[in-house]
This record gives sequence, C-alpha cells and structure tokens, in this order.
Amino acid sequence: MLLGCRSSRCEQEEGALEQLVGAQRFRVTSSGWFCPAPAPLPCQPWKGTSGQRLCALPSPQPHREAPAPLVLHRGHDHCTVAEPDLLKACAGADILLFVVPHQFISQVCDQLKGHMKKDAVGVSLIKGVDEGPDGLRLISDIIHEKLGIEMSVLMGANLANEVAEEKFCETTIGCKNIQHGQTLKELMQTPNFRVTVVQDTDTVEICGALKNVVAVGAGFCDGLGYGDNTKAAVIRLGLMEMIAFAKLFCKGPVASSTFLESCGVADLITTCYGGRNRKVAEAFARTGKTIEQLEKEILNGQKVQGPPTSAELHRILKAKNMVDKFPLFTAVYQICYEGKPVTDVIKCLQNHPEHM
Repeated sequence: MLLGCRSSRCEQEEGALEQLVGAQRFRVTSSGWFCPAPAPLPCQPWKGTSGQRLCALPSPQPHREAPAPLVLHRGHDHCTVAEPDLLKACAGADILLFVVPHQFISQVCDQLKGHMKKDAVGVSLIKGVDEGPDGLRLISDIIHEKLGIEMSVLMGANLANEVAEEKFCETTIGCKNIQHGQTLKELMQTPNFRVTVVQDTDTVEICGALKNVVAVGAGFCDGLGYGDNTKAAVIRLGLMEMIAFAKLFCKGPVASSTFLESCGVADLITTCYGGRNRKVAEAFARTGKTIEQLEKEILNGQKVQGPPTSAELHRILKAKNMVDKFPLFTAVYQICYEGKPVTDVIKCLQNHPEHM
C-alpha cells in the first residue's frame, strides 16, 4: 500500500497502518490506496476480514446509485476512504508513506512521477534492499532518484496485530533533516506508539531489511526443534553480521547507538520470535514445502521478505567477493534457493567466524 496524507497524526505498523487524521482513525490491513474524503458522508468503521481488498468491499452507502468508495471511518470534518486510484489517493499529499513490497517500488514511482507536490516528503516503511552499480542500493534511494523528493525511513519493533490492538510499542524514524524528523514524530507519535528520531537513516533502513533474513534463520532452528539458547545465538550472530554489513555498505558513518534503537536489537528480537518470516521458516523446516506454498497456506497470500532479501544480499556480497564473511546470511540464501539442507543453519552457527 501507499498512503498519501494531509494529516495531523499517523501511526505505522509492519504490514498495516493506522492513521489519525484530525480526530479520525482508520486501520488498514490489506492492500489499497488511501486518502481523505470530504464530509459529510454516512460512514462506519470497516469490519472486513484479513485478506480482503478494501476498495472491493461493499460500500456502506447503499442509497447511492454508483458504487461509492469504502468509507473506513469518519472524523469531525472528513472521512477516510479506500481509494483504488493511486494518483487520486496521493493528489495534493504533503507526506507519502511507502509501504509496498520492495519488488514493486519502481513501478509505483513510475506511476507517481509528475503527479505529486514538488515539496512532498516521503517516508519509506519498506523492508528490503536492491543491488546497485556500487553494491547496495537502498529503497529510499530508489524513491528519491525517481521522484526527487526528500526521503526518511521508519522501522521498528512493530508487529502489525499488536499495533492494531494499541499495545505499547516503539519505533525509529531515520531522517537527515532534523526539523522534518521532529515534524514526522509529532504526526505519528501516540501514547502507545512512541517515536525516536535519529539521523543515521541508512543504518535504520538496513536494519529493517536484514532482520528478516536473520528471522528466517531463527525459524529454521525452531523447525528443527532447537531451543531458546540456539535462537539467542542466531540473534547475536545475526546482529553481528548486520552491523558488519552496515559498516561495509552504508554511504555515511554508522553509529553503533542506532542498533540499540527500536529499529535494531528490538526489532530483531521481535521478528525472530513473533514475525511471519520466522513462522514461515519454521514450517519450511518441518514440512519441506516451498516458501510460495507456505505463504498461501499460512499467510493467506501475504509475502515474506526474508528469502528475497537474502537473494539480494547474496548478489551484492558475491559481486564484492565477501560471501564467506557473512555465513548466516549465506546459509539462509542457500537453504531457500539452492536446496541446501535446513540443518546447514546449525553448521553455520557451529563454525561461525565469531567463534574462531
């Protein structure tokens, strides 16, 4: 999804969004484009089920002759509706939140180009990386290059269902412009969604991508029947590889303190225990079914980002002749794509360079 907003408060979750526009609130848990609609409209909160496309649901306005957009919720002065037209959803938006699978971001940007405010600000919530001519290419860089807008990123320990239930959590905004970072914090922070802002934008974004690869390794260990001690080793060694990767490929300085923010250790722990990458990887180890089969059976068609991110990392590392320096990332890739046995993840832990 991509959210175009002219809002006073926003709230993010992995795989879903909750936005406060003035006094209104809506919760999004499936794909679509979203924008405010003028009042008055007879609206009611959306009560669809997971996996339903919002803009395809019946409208709560049966008196209208033409199909009306689904109204998710009404505030004091306007409603929020599901809008299937990307350009309509983003027309006049001051802030664009990008939350699409990273494989589709170029296509989305191509559609948006020339149809948005020149001074709009973008925030990427996308977990993934791409390969560029110099090695790593961040998703926020792709958006900036294609649209010419200033980009920030938002990553953190924000499991979708818990944020939707308004259980307390933290997140991290990476923003090089301090003033814009504080503005984004004011827009998004709520009593149960606390935000910290750092300028180490690249590291924040890299953490959001790499933690999914580590979580796949953690899921493999769960599927093999190993315990919490083993998972702790996966988390520790995975964090070491994340830090090493960031120091090698970030364009600017990497602050060690960034890994202690919600986007770092906190998100890594949450994802390795409660994320969908871990869940699918566990089933992969237990059943031998493909990732694609398990996405359909377990996630109702949602995608996991860990395996494709491991493939991107492998291409980047192979081009730099650094595959051997990142054994956990490499093991995840080889198990997912080269048919290596899942037990190789344990061999990786046993022979990791950190132990030599």
